[in-house]
Amino acid sequence: MDCKSNNPEFEIFCNIATEFASCMNDYLYVYDVVNDTYFITEGAMSRFALKSNVFTNVNETLRAVVHADDFDMLSADLAEVVSGKKDTHNLQYRWIGVDGSAIWINCQGRALRDTSNGTLLMIGCINEIGKRQKADNISGLLSETSLREHLVTLFPSIENAMFMRIGIDDFKMINERHGSDYGNFVLRSVADCIKKSINKQQYVYRLLSDEFMVLDLAGSDYSQMNQLYHRIRSAVDDVVAAEQYKAIYTISAGLVSLKDIGNDFPDSAEALKLSEFALTEAKNRGKNQMYFYKPDDYTTFLRTRYIRSCIRQSISENYAGFDLHFQPIIMSTNESLYAAETLLRYKTPSGENISPFELIPILEETGLIIPVGKWILRNSLLMCKKCREVYPDFVISINFSYIQIMKSPLYEDILEALESVGLPPSSLIVELTESGHLENSAAVQNVWKKLRKLGVNIALDDFGTGYSNLINIGNLKPNLVKVDRSFTLKALNNDYERAIMLHVIRMVHSIGLNLVVEGIETQEELIKITAMNPDFIQGYYYSKPCPAQDFSEKYLT
Repeated sequence: MDCKSNNPEFEIFCNIATEFASCMNDYLYVYDVVNDTYFITEGAMSRFALKSNVFTNVNETLRAVVHADDFDMLSADLAEVVSGKKDTHNLQYRWIGVDGSAIWINCQGRALRDTSNGTLLMIGCINEIGKRQKADNISGLLSETSLREHLVTLFPSIENAMFMRIGIDDFKMINERHGSDYGNFVLRSVADCIKKSINKQQYVYRLLSDEFMVLDLAGSDYSQMNQLYHRIRSAVDDVVAAEQYKAIYTISAGLVSLKDIGNDFPDSAEALKLSEFALTEAKNRGKNQMYFYKPDDYTTFLRTRYIRSCIRQSISENYAGFDLHFQPIIMSTNESLYAAETLLRYKTPSGENISPFELIPILEETGLIIPVGKWILRNSLLMCKKCREVYPDFVISINFSYIQIMKSPLYEDILEALESVGLPPSSLIVELTESGHLENSAAVQNVWKKLRKLGVNIALDDFGTGYSNLINIGNLKPNLVKVDRSFTLKALNNDYERAIMLHVIRMVHSIGLNLVVEGIETQEELIKITAMNPDFIQGYYYSKPCPAQDFSEKYLT
């Protein structure tokens, strides 16, 4: 339908609106009240649920495009304008988009009347108030919306472009300590530092919160972009010094090169997503540095995200895919069964087995080790109770994460699980792998004291590796010390290391503790280690970790 009407003024204003529409983002409209005809510039058809940009039967047509909750309000306001009660229309309400979504708009208009005060036309403008601003008034930079529009005009002909995403480290603390006004000063200052550091064909935009983007179209290489980052960082340091160190802050950056990504790079949205990943990596690696995007790192990130998603799904489905394996701990004197160590296994919903070396760090990083740990605890104790029907003094050994100690009521969880299953505290060995967390951790020592007082056995795992030292034995006062296989192998193959192992075993015994040697795989290794008089042996020689059914068939029948 075209703009032809019985009202020539309607046609004139429609033509004028069409001319202006080409140089603005808003939608212009003309409403011929007398002839019940409505015109809106054509761009609205690609955004709203309109079948035509010119239509009659205006009231009913608008009813179909205006959100149901807003139509009565709009109708009442238009009626006042048409009746002459007021000359202007200014209303915020929702139109329905082509995808069925609700889009907030601000609709403004003015009535044109004849000499008898009858309304001939209403002319106005509709703009989306939900759209992101194209510029940021705080930093004085164009915003992410403008960046995206710029990129649309450039893709796919910018295969040599570089994206440097810059973030202010710990910006939230600046606002908390000094207020939002000073935070805005910092944002402006960093924006100025970036602007005065960039060259021609480099463009800077303000992204969300404390982040900025430098788009390089000059064909710069990694070295040149690294120099740019250091120029910006130096300029920021100068601002911090000039402010007499009122707030000390740094910047991190993530750099993505389209050239290195090649055909796997479909559009600008993907570029921005990868730049966000790159900046996050820079912050995760210690901040105040620039990270250069590497596809292998991103593949690892996607892999971790996939496993994290699988774990959440499995937990919500009553821990489907999780399983417990058990490895026996044997008395060295008579080779009788003393205990079993619980080891977690996991299979994704698609059937992929995830290695514990991959699984456990993800559980700890996400905090999901807490619910999974409670599941492990209960099911391990149920297995222990079953084994005690054959071996009355059987003990189950469970590894606990430092995260569980720091972020969950571990003592209460253990006490509740023991009471629920009906086992004494002495039936449980709690293992904690040695690490730098142990030495000065009051939280660890507090939980350990309460567990010892309760009667739970404490084991110091992986002795002889990493941060291993004798201070932890003194601080944590464990019941057992477990010697790692790497230490065991050295003792089996080197006289000097063998002498150290003998001294460790004698020292452990001299203070009333028991010692477990892990990783014994052959009879020859068993004979050599047994001669050193350890208390318990654990390793493939007796059994690999096996499912509960296999463990039961081997030891309980």
